[in-house]
Amino acid sequence: MHPAPPATARPVIDPTLPLLWRMLALIFLLLMAVGLYRGGALPIAVGLFTPPWDKLAHALTFALIGAASALASGERGMALLASAVLGAVLVGAMDEWHQRFLPGRSAGWDDLLADAAGGLLGAAVAQLFYRLRQRAMQA
Repeated sequence: MHPAPPATARPVIDPTLPLLWRMLALIFLLLMAVGLYRGGALPIAVGLFTPPWDKLAHALTFALIGAASALASGERGMALLASAVLGAVLVGAMDEWHQRFLPGRSAGWDDLLADAAGGLLGAAVAQLFYRLRQRAMQA
């Protein structure tokens, strides 16, 4: 009886995101925050989206912010979720606070809630990115 051939071990895949990618996500996050702050002060921003489309615009914009925050953190699992939602809510709170002082604009808890929902969507996007990246690295 011959011994079984040794099983080939799969290479260990490093699930962490390279530092360069994390820094690019952080730069994107900061550019989005500055863009909201500066762009929100422009007269064109008044009434740009009408209800209920404004909430969809909030959710999609803050999904990008949440995904960038999650990727910049380098976290996984519940920490990824927390960093995405926290990033979206912090930038959203800054945006809503700023709107209180702009003519024709108003702050709203409903907007901040849409921002948080966008953060959840961003967390899902970041998690999907990690899964796709891991599959590509294993192929």
